[in-house]
Formats: sequence, structure tokens, C-alpha cells
Amino acid sequence: MARITVSIEAQHANATRCEHAVTSSCRPRDPELGCTGRTQFQVVCSEHGAVGKPHYLKVLAGPVALATR
Repeated sequence: MARITVSIEAQHANATRCEHAVTSSCRPRDPELGCTGRTQFQVVCSEHGAVGKPHYLKVLAGPVALATR
């Protein structure tokens, strides 16, 4: 049986994954890397992909991730 995971993914404004180091205000620590900063958080299921619409506050994405498990 395959293990299904649900996670919260930080994203840039164009919906690409953001794995850059950021400040507490979600702005990039090193702007020279080309990161525009985190603007949204998407709940992602390993089997079904994106769940619902992106949330603009990580605290709002948390309950959706827990309900999806």
C-alpha cells in the first residue's frame, strides 16, 4: 500500500514552488537569486496534486491540510 502525504507548499505569485530562504515577512533574503518572494501557500496531496485554491496565509492552509489527511 502506497503512503499518501499531504503538505503545504510555499509558492511565488506565478504558482511556482518557492524553496528560497526568506525573511519573516516572506521576502527573499538574497534578491539576486531571482526569487520574488512567497505570496501564497498551496495544500498538495502526493496522490491527487493541488487541493483547493491557494491560501495567502499559511495559517489558513493548515486546517485544509489536516482535513485532507
